[in-house]
Amino acid sequence: MDYKVPYLKQLELEAIYIFREAVSQCENPALLFSGGKDSIVMVHLAKKAFWPGKIPFPLVHIDTGHNFEETLTFRDELVKLHGHNLVVGSVEESIKNGEAHEEVGPKASRNALQSITLMSTIENNKYDCLFGGARRDEEKARAKERFFSHRDAFGQWEPKNQRPELWSLYNGRKNPDEHFRVFPLSNWTELDVWEYIRSEGIEIPSLYFSHKREVFKREGVIYAHAPFMTLIEGETVERVSVRFRTIGDVTCTGAVESTASTLEEVINEIKASRVTERGTRIDDKRSEAAMEDRKKQGYF
Repeated sequence: MDYKVPYLKQLELEAIYIFREAVSQCENPALLFSGGKDSIVMVHLAKKAFWPGKIPFPLVHIDTGHNFEETLTFRDELVKLHGHNLVVGSVEESIKNGEAHEEVGPKASRNALQSITLMSTIENNKYDCLFGGARRDEEKARAKERFFSHRDAFGQWEPKNQRPELWSLYNGRKNPDEHFRVFPLSNWTELDVWEYIRSEGIEIPSLYFSHKREVFKREGVIYAHAPFMTLIEGETVERVSVRFRTIGDVTCTGAVESTASTLEEVINEIKASRVTERGTRIDDKRSEAAMEDRKKQGYF
């Protein structure tokens, strides 16, 4: 830890405390792992929280079938290197067995279907607590959420019924079939995450750094071209230097044109940016309340 930035140490200790507090109150926790920078930092913090023992819960990845190959490769290498227990929920399987129905058309995305697969994964494994990497600075619906986010038996979040969290006291009591989403990074910002990655020397996927990629533009968003992406008339594929600030399903994750190829360059670029981290996520733009609606349906 770089003690020249002492606030990072404070954020780290707070996150570790949240991990330990949640595990002490829950019987069968798990960590939601997307392969993105926030969930990678979460794994790093969990290792610190329970050192010298292993992380006492599995990593759960909801695979849409439309993920970036770099993300899946990084996920598998991380699990193999550190011996983590990985549980994968497949959106493709949810579609095949009739639980979920795939969207059609050139703007179709499997992102919203993750909620269905996630709820099935929770039910099948009887998880009562899932750690997530959401931060309050990401999006207005995230800003409403507490560290311990109660979900009912249907996985739904009701912002009006959130429990008070005074003096770092957390109420983890629940009824059967209910569970909690717990967010140790709630008070972190995007820049905090990057500064922590630099300070701790944490490895992250190459997608976060500038690289040449085949992309196309739609409604002001730069998308990675992939076999399952359908071009609309007038759209053309070009090879451009881009990087990603957030990583999700290929169909809804936008890139930014960038030459930032090192941590220092990425951090400086973020400091100068006037666009929010999720400003390139088209799933957040489907309606004014897109994120909040999805969270009420069981989204991360």
